[in-house]
Amino acid sequence: MLQYVGILDGVNDVWGVRIADIDGCVGGGETPEAALADVIAALRDVVAYKKNGDFPIPRPSSVADVIARGEIGEGETAVLVPLVLDAGRSVRANLTMDAGLLEAIDDAAGRSGVTRSAYIASAAREKLMRV
Repeated sequence: MLQYVGILDGVNDVWGVRIADIDGCVGGGETPEAALADVIAALRDVVAYKKNGDFPIPRPSSVADVIARGEIGEGETAVLVPLVLDAGRSVRANLTMDAGLLEAIDDAAGRSGVTRSAYIASAAREKLMRV
């Protein structure tokens, strides 16, 4: 999975993250975690747009390169932002887990009105966004 360097800044309840390698790709929120979740979604959308329009997609720089270029200012922090793109096709996966856990997943999926696969995929996306 590709990870881009994000630059996090903010105070109190105003936080933002910008992607060093992709101009205009930003996210914001009331907490650092909310800003990071927002920029993960923004990165996915911007890269999907560029990919669909045959625009170049910059390769991610390393944290060391971003620091060396002087892109991180005082009070800012580098964070890694995962890029998770949908491929537009489903594939079958064989998973092994405890029977009790599978039963709990099935119950939760049923209460949510989604399939087991959709529930597990949603949980995986949420977990990836907190990396």
